[in-house]
Amino acid sequence: MIKIKKIGIWGNTEKKSFWKILPGLLEWFKENNLEAFLTTRIINNPKAKGLKSSSIKTSSQFKELDFILSLGGDGTFLSLSRALGNIDTPILGIHLGDLGFLAKVVLSDLYVRLNQVILGDFQIEKRMLIKASILKPNKKNNFVALNDFVFTNGESHRMLSTLVEVDSHFVGNYKSDGLIISTPTGSTAYSLSAGGPIVTPGVDSMIITPTSAHTLTSRPIVIPGVSKITIAFSDADKSILFIADGQIHDTLDPSCKIEITKTNYSVSLIDFKDTDYFDTLRIKMGWGKRG
Repeated sequence: MIKIKKIGIWGNTEKKSFWKILPGLLEWFKENNLEAFLTTRIINNPKAKGLKSSSIKTSSQFKELDFILSLGGDGTFLSLSRALGNIDTPILGIHLGDLGFLAKVVLSDLYVRLNQVILGDFQIEKRMLIKASILKPNKKNNFVALNDFVFTNGESHRMLSTLVEVDSHFVGNYKSDGLIISTPTGSTAYSLSAGGPIVTPGVDSMIITPTSAHTLTSRPIVIPGVSKITIAFSDADKSILFIADGQIHDTLDPSCKIEITKTNYSVSLIDFKDTDYFDTLRIKMGWGKRG
């Protein structure tokens, strides 16, 4: 068992609850002979004045940490997963609200769960990420997402015609308000609200979901995770909005071509034996309850 010594803290600095618990958390680390590392975004915030901690100045420092606390919500967890890139440092998600699919630990259980981690009483759950390579006329942009990629005509509110291929096989021309490519992790996010299926995290797959399809024959489809999705556009005379994890935005020209595959690395989540994915579904979504 690896002895826990260094812990990183990544947090939503916009939340009052984050600043309320941070001083006590740092004191707890000190009492347990643990070294805390705060991101520069936290340290440079005026509210951090007087707090003593080491800082995370570059992404390469993530490698030196035994695990990282994500203090916020699922959105905070998503931004951390992208910042880590291919660094395999585990994340413990603490939800500052009620409960999340990624930030699974609620605030009232914070120190109980931290004690479990220090004692080695936890397990690692791997989550796949997807990569989008956007081929523009003069350059290539790469984006990574843990939840999903979304394509939409944005403010024009016009129908988007999206030509989709999977492993060089033509799937169809989706005529809809937009298109979502999601991971199993993202299947409970935007894809679900657009009528996509719930796919458990252990299923190696990607989900293609049109939003507000303009024909009843356009349905979501689940494909193997090893597939390559190629996307192009037709009948588009305006710019197309591309969104990664609901947080990163880019504007695409209709001539752009996009290739989407899963990455060759994954995100490591710290989980516990007494947590249950389906229990989270029931709590968060009223799963299985009558209207």
